[in-house]
Amino acid sequence: MDTVFQQIEEWLKGMMVPAVVEKLRTIFDSINTEAGRISVDIATTPDQFSPSIFSMIKDISETVIMPIAGIILTFIACYELIQIVISYNNLANFETWFIWKWIFKTAIAVELITHTFDITMAVFDVAQHVILNAGGVIMAETSVSADDLANMASTIEAMDVFSIFALYLQLNIVDLLMWILSKLIFVIIYCRMIEIYMYVSLAPIPFSTFGNREQSMIGQNYFRSLFALGFQGFLIMICVGIYAMLVQGLAFSDDIIASIWGMVGYSLLLAFSIFKTGSIARSVLQAH
Repeated sequence: MDTVFQQIEEWLKGMMVPAVVEKLRTIFDSINTEAGRISVDIATTPDQFSPSIFSMIKDISETVIMPIAGIILTFIACYELIQIVISYNNLANFETWFIWKWIFKTAIAVELITHTFDITMAVFDVAQHVILNAGGVIMAETSVSADDLANMASTIEAMDVFSIFALYLQLNIVDLLMWILSKLIFVIIYCRMIEIYMYVSLAPIPFSTFGNREQSMIGQNYFRSLFALGFQGFLIMICVGIYAMLVQGLAFSDDIIASIWGMVGYSLLLAFSIFKTGSIARSVLQAH
């Protein structure tokens, strides 16, 4: 009788072990794919991410926002001229150089508005260069080799049937949780890109404030916010690299059940960390 039960157990193991190993392979492959997709998405500039959306944003900005920026620039230029006149005792102490200074400042302000999109895209080109260089250093590989899967299969085969069945159920739960977390990370990444598009659409207005020292604080803070959005991608890359290293440490553990739940915890930590990268980048660059 013991031999019969042993044969049944071996038969069940023969069916369940390959299923569990395949589920593990699927989970690790999905994690590796997700990490690679995040690395690609954050290294994409706004014009590369969706050319059609970027074209729409640019057209709207140039046709709707640019005239408003022109009015603001005109007001600021006139206000600056009035301040200069007052500062020279209503032209009682007239010097021609301050007129040329005003003309020069106004010309620079006009050039900034004219090349608004060139300047904003230059910010994200710099950020992309940093992210791509960081990607060459950070190892974001979480895939498992055939030898590693074979070692895990040996560990699973040493377990009893009930433990293998419980492991398979937990793997299905983990697979679902990882899918939910991947969608959450997807939303965070795409919200960042939408935020970039919104910032870029209003670019001419803060650019129009550089003609006056007092009002230029608006434009300076806008520049800091742009750099914060760009370098947020660098911080996300750091998070992905840390996550990959942590998962690699879990992937080859002998305690498979503890490893897979640890992987869920690290994935949740990754989602939370990516969510915090925006506030960290703004804090570092003093952007409000």
